[in-house]
Amino acid sequence: MPTLHPTRSLLLAATMVASMAAWPAAAQQPPAAGAPAAAQPLPPGSPLIGRPDSNPAAAKLAPVAPPPLAASADKLPTAKLKVPKGFNVEVYASGMQNARSLRVGDKGTVFAGTRLIDKVYAIVDKDGKREVKTLYTGLYRPNGLAFRNGTLYIAELSKISKAENIEDNLDNPPKLTMIYDDLPKDEAHGWKFIGIGPDNKLYVPVGQPCNNCMPSDRHAQIRRINLDGSGAEVFARGVRMTVGFDWHPVSKDLYFNDNGRDWMSEDAPEDELNRATKAGEHFGSPFCYQGNLPDPEFGWGRSCDEFTKPVMLTGPHSAGLGLRFYTGSMFPKKYQNAIFIARHGSWNRSKKVGGDVIVVYLNRNGTVKSWEPFLTGFLENNSYIGRPVDVELMKDGSLLVSDDWNGAVYRISYGKPARVAGKQ
Repeated sequence: MPTLHPTRSLLLAATMVASMAAWPAAAQQPPAAGAPAAAQPLPPGSPLIGRPDSNPAAAKLAPVAPPPLAASADKLPTAKLKVPKGFNVEVYASGMQNARSLRVGDKGTVFAGTRLIDKVYAIVDKDGKREVKTLYTGLYRPNGLAFRNGTLYIAELSKISKAENIEDNLDNPPKLTMIYDDLPKDEAHGWKFIGIGPDNKLYVPVGQPCNNCMPSDRHAQIRRINLDGSGAEVFARGVRMTVGFDWHPVSKDLYFNDNGRDWMSEDAPEDELNRATKAGEHFGSPFCYQGNLPDPEFGWGRSCDEFTKPVMLTGPHSAGLGLRFYTGSMFPKKYQNAIFIARHGSWNRSKKVGGDVIVVYLNRNGTVKSWEPFLTGFLENNSYIGRPVDVELMKDGSLLVSDDWNGAVYRISYGKPARVAGKQ
């Protein structure tokens, strides 16, 4: 058994046990053999809505709850993780329960958000010693982070706030200033990933509030706002759930992951990598998935040709989350301007897929040339020993990968392994 990190709050524990995106734990578990169906209906937005329970294989599938606490550094699966020849994997930081979205500050601070708990962490490397600080607590699903000109932006379920000059005040962080709260409060697909584009605007997605339904005009979209929260507009529609996006370093086009619907089948639809070349495009949901598969319920009378097609399919239910273009100088030349995607891994497939980081190579015109595995080993004997969430580029060109299953961040470098610095 792994040694678990000793600290937690009652709120943390209550949230983790009672919540997989605020759905009752009992609703996540398949019924015991021969047991009668649950009498009470599933709550709105439950991931089990639409599950064909008459199918024995489907009836066994449910979201996979992570361990209740973060693993200690010596119990992390680093030795089992595999990268291409010449690359190295090390533990960058550990003990951060549910660590997810990553951002790097101007002075090298690594910030990590969470989804199932209430914290934002700061990882500081000073004088050869690495330290994890709990920067903010008492927040509600602070999954999304962005950083620009000394200011940290934090997206909770239904609002976005900022903290100015944050790296100068890590020991006494300022009170958050809310800049935007015109967001739905739906739990299903409600957690946010945010980023600041080349236009200096903050982009925030609003997921579909269900597995598969006709969304309101406020859902299934990516919005953009000014950094003070003004000027909100819809940039893209037909986006079921994106938890990772970035802009091409040359074309400035927005590339984003989109997770397809559940319960159509184990093998369809595949999740998508999309490219937005202009404002106003529609990417299909809920009418069409994977660019060529009309939805059985909402696709009647519609054509997939009405919508912008994905540039790549990333696997059935593989849950592509974090996405970053590589613009560093440490990795070999072939990785320049390639896309790294963290696939969190499937839960509603009998044979799981994902649980890795892949690298996608593009043609000059922005289409996909090829892709290949980059970081593997999180999926072992059809069970997770870790689940990658986000990828982030360090100033030295190394790559960070967060793992919300173990509450850790790994660092991937190229060349002769550096000294083991910052051990906790």
